[in-house]
Amino acid sequence: MFDAILIDKTEEGQRVVLTSLETSALPEGDVLVDVAFSTLNYKDALALTGAAPVVRRFPMVPGIDFAGIVAESSHPDLRPGDPVVLNGWGVGETHWGGLAGQARVRGDWLVKLPDGISLTQSMAIGTAGYTAMLCVLALQRHGITPTSGEIVVTGAAGGVGSIALTLLAARGYTVAAVTGRPSEEAYLRSLGAASIVDRAELTGTPRPLGRERWAGAVDVAGSTVLANVISAMRYRGVVAACGLAAGMDLPTSVAPFILRGVTLAGIDSVMCPLSERVAAWQALADELDLHKLDAITTEIPLGQVIATAPEFLQGKVRGRIVVPVRPELA
Repeated sequence: MFDAILIDKTEEGQRVVLTSLETSALPEGDVLVDVAFSTLNYKDALALTGAAPVVRRFPMVPGIDFAGIVAESSHPDLRPGDPVVLNGWGVGETHWGGLAGQARVRGDWLVKLPDGISLTQSMAIGTAGYTAMLCVLALQRHGITPTSGEIVVTGAAGGVGSIALTLLAARGYTVAAVTGRPSEEAYLRSLGAASIVDRAELTGTPRPLGRERWAGAVDVAGSTVLANVISAMRYRGVVAACGLAAGMDLPTSVAPFILRGVTLAGIDSVMCPLSERVAAWQALADELDLHKLDAITTEIPLGQVIATAPEFLQGKVRGRIVVPVRPELA
């Protein structure tokens, strides 16, 4: 038996409970993992509150990522005792996820944890940090260097934003951090922000072309925020777009793309090929200042996850939320 959060559908609507499950209840997969740590992400908050149709099958254990120790495996590349991490692949949406003491998944979805990153640290990084690194690598791949100009990061006080800011600053980029919370300025500067941009500057009606400001961008917002960022990109600027916290629409024009040669690079962390996942996690092991994770991370017990989820949708969450599920495994 192990503790788990379970989302089910009833005639009255969605029901979310903390319960106990048996290993035999887990879905099919060729690897059984004892889950040491999981996280609470924006997508998890949408699933737990029912604010968006994230969950596609019921009942469902939420949690889009987890870290733990392989307990059983018939996968050729994984053995019992291997420390592993999982991000995406539909866990918490179509396949039971990480907010439970055990998970049974396909071995092809798992990444062996690189040397130098502990199970705890891997979830302080989590899907947010892995996504942030994919964004940074996309900027690099498209030729944006520290000498190209300033990089803007939207939602900078959130999970993806905090780690993207930290990674970019460590690589020598000058970073402008966007936030709607002035009280977070000291926190953002401690992560390496050179300047702070009030989110209100990016929420007005977008112009087809605005004043050229940024050489690159990491955007977690979408909608009007992303449209305003795109309109303010410099010639041949690159935007790595990975989120929709402000909405799924994009009220922009073709002008930045055909007059300034702007590139909009979509970042998908859910179905990203294994080779790119491994490269991103190795880059995180090599580059991320793990000491800064403490400032970014808050821990909450599994029993507090359901009550905390609405705070994401209210914009009250800073950085990363780690959930020790079975921390004794670490």
